[in-house]
Amino acid sequence: MAAEKTDLVIIGAGWHGLITAKTYLEVNPSANVLILDKAATIGGVWAEHRLYPGLKTNNMLGTYEYSEFPMTGDNAFGIKPGEHIPGDVVHSYLERFAETQGILKLCRFSEDVHTARKLENAQGWILSVTNSARESYQITTQKLVVATGLTSEMFIPEFVGAKEFEAPIVHCGDLHQHSDKLLSTADNVVVFGGTKSAWDAAYAFAKKGIHVDWVIRESGHGPCWMSPPYVTPLKKWLEKLVTTRFLTWFSPCIWGESDGFKFPRWLLHRTVLGRAITRTFWWILGNDVISLNGYNNHPETAKLKPWIPAFWIAAGLSILNYPTDFFDLVREGRISVHIRDVATLSAKTVHFSSGESVSANALICSTGWKYRPAMSFLDTDGKRIDTDLGMPHHAEGEIAGVEKTDKEILSRFPILRKQPQLNPKLTSLPGSEEREYNRSFRLYRFMVPPALIHDHSIVFNGMIQTISTPIVAQAQALWLTAYLGKKMKVPEDAVVERETDLHTRFGKWRYAGGYGAKYPDFVFDAVPYVDMLLKDLDLNVHRKRGTISECFEPYGPSDYVGLVSEWKKKHE
Repeated sequence: MAAEKTDLVIIGAGWHGLITAKTYLEVNPSANVLILDKAATIGGVWAEHRLYPGLKTNNMLGTYEYSEFPMTGDNAFGIKPGEHIPGDVVHSYLERFAETQGILKLCRFSEDVHTARKLENAQGWILSVTNSARESYQITTQKLVVATGLTSEMFIPEFVGAKEFEAPIVHCGDLHQHSDKLLSTADNVVVFGGTKSAWDAAYAFAKKGIHVDWVIRESGHGPCWMSPPYVTPLKKWLEKLVTTRFLTWFSPCIWGESDGFKFPRWLLHRTVLGRAITRTFWWILGNDVISLNGYNNHPETAKLKPWIPAFWIAAGLSILNYPTDFFDLVREGRISVHIRDVATLSAKTVHFSSGESVSANALICSTGWKYRPAMSFLDTDGKRIDTDLGMPHHAEGEIAGVEKTDKEILSRFPILRKQPQLNPKLTSLPGSEEREYNRSFRLYRFMVPPALIHDHSIVFNGMIQTISTPIVAQAQALWLTAYLGKKMKVPEDAVVERETDLHTRFGKWRYAGGYGAKYPDFVFDAVPYVDMLLKDLDLNVHRKRGTISECFEPYGPSDYVGLVSEWKKKHE
């Protein structure tokens, strides 16, 4: 195929990639834009091949949509208020959004980008791509947005004896391809892992009358936090709770003052009384979830009680969005929970390090994703520059200036000095990136490599874990559009470096029980993050009517209607 030239290539056709294309074209209507995705269909996480049985969002109707394309009327696909949104509906919604906005025609599916080679003098990038016909070709683009997210490549551990297992070993992300056969022929499956997808898989098989042996690693992080949809004594929606500005103040946040409410944050985190109030808030929140779920009412459900206090986890928090009581399946013995390490596999058998074993018609792995982009970045001479671009990597020695950075974080947030007691047996899975990398993402505003901040040619979009995806995706899309077009002021290099260090390192201290040490992972900090981006763009941060509403009404997609128009008006 002949080489192509274009203005902008977006890699990834999920929430972030689609809104980036729409926003960029609103600002640059004559631009030539391409969207490449390795999957065969639109949606990213919500692509057709990822829609395993029973998959739903953690969000209810009204909180998981683009601001100017509400999930109402025909776009609601029959979902009613108070209902969690099924995965196939999210897929259809994103497809319809792309079609009505003229973006679908820009998408090329089953296109795998292998390398991005930088051109001299900020002239852009040359992409090496393989299409569905296995033909290789190149695209030259002036601007590049990598919107592949953190969950585009499945991770399956290296099990001893895997070749002798004689049954499918399936990642939850690929369960859709195997579910029909397994649901009709299996009588027992093993689900391995403690994340939300493990809960989903266990529920799906158990409800079909298939016994589930659920294995949660003794040497892992334990079961994830699973909350009822309504929490606290006030019975508030969880996803609205985390976007209520008053409640965001209880979460220590290094960029929190972007919201303009410095005093309450100072009071809650810099004074002894404030920290006591903050600890009480988190105790109430965590205890309410534990009490509502009734973990301690049965010896089997007790095994699913989280091992780490809620304060220290972020997007690992999930919601019990099942049509029936999940815990009934555990109490009735249809799901058997094992806190064990897997030692080896043999013919249709999973052996534990304790010497016990269980039979299995399949091993379903809820073992996470390779969070680093599955492509290489090269300089003009073909040398890898992944490290220069702030990608996760391995390096010897201490991080430069880390002591000074940690000292500032802990002086501003003394509550973080006493870190949680993690599992003393904690080890990473064989073959995982945790063993390969000891440096996390390092990106300014979680998007731009500091080393290329004045290049204005590349942005990483969606390298964030949060339950507030739509509002974060929109804010990032507008910010990166302004940045790529050199229509926003970039701070001095020293400021960029300092803020990047603080924001990157903060995750390690704040979300020690989550993934903060590896990549941006936050829940209550999403609205302040959007505030920070809007502030960079000189846009209004406070979007409610009056102080009471601003503080106590939850933020949602509807609060950000007209964001691009507001910014364009300022730059006419």
